[in-house]
Amino acid sequence: METLNREQCSAAIAEWGNCCGDFEMIKNTVHTNYVFNFDSEQIDWMKRMNECNEFCAEIGVYQSQLVAILCPLDYYGQKKSSDSYPFSFFNELDTNLNLVETEKYVLVKNAVLSKELKTIDDSSDMFWPIADKPMMEQDKAVEAIESWRDEGMMWFYRECSELQGTRIFKKFFVPAENLNPPKEGLTHMVCSFGLKFSEVYQRVLPTLIFISFYQDLTNSGSVLKTSNTYDWSYPCPPICQLL
Repeated sequence: METLNREQCSAAIAEWGNCCGDFEMIKNTVHTNYVFNFDSEQIDWMKRMNECNEFCAEIGVYQSQLVAILCPLDYYGQKKSSDSYPFSFFNELDTNLNLVETEKYVLVKNAVLSKELKTIDDSSDMFWPIADKPMMEQDKAVEAIESWRDEGMMWFYRECSELQGTRIFKKFFVPAENLNPPKEGLTHMVCSFGLKFSEVYQRVLPTLIFISFYQDLTNSGSVLKTSNTYDWSYPCPPICQLL
């Protein structure tokens, strides 16, 4: 499992902070078609360590490359101390990125016969799929990822030129449910940036989208709505409620 010790984490986080006000440094560090990749061992570590309904993904620069560092939170939302933290470099995809959303509908047919064996009721009901955990619609996830790819660098340029990078994200708070995929056989999670309009802030904000991959992502016979993309994460700044 790839990890950084506490000193390396602190240095990486500080280096990203130094980059945030310099568009040229950002342009040389951030590639909008790259992603983070966390293996199942790193995800399992995070699930064991995290005690909050959210966890933190801190952004840093290590060995001149952008990294995402998984940081567990305690019950009160404070960062838990550890000798080391899992991380991922920001790299180009090795293969295509598949987003899967499965919706299954259940048709229940009812037939009632009288005691004379005559039909007295013949009806059917359609039950719509429900999700057993928060998840984003696949189309919205694709739109956010493509928006980041096409406009992410323009977003950085505006933040640097108009506000000296003070609003650029330093970390993301991610719903812990993202760590609990709906089926067995998780091999890794790909984590992509996205851009999504916020009604509250009335501007476009970055997000991190976690996409899970399995040994076999096929229909499982469940009547639930399933997906390999989950709930939105929140950038800090501006959304820094867990500090």
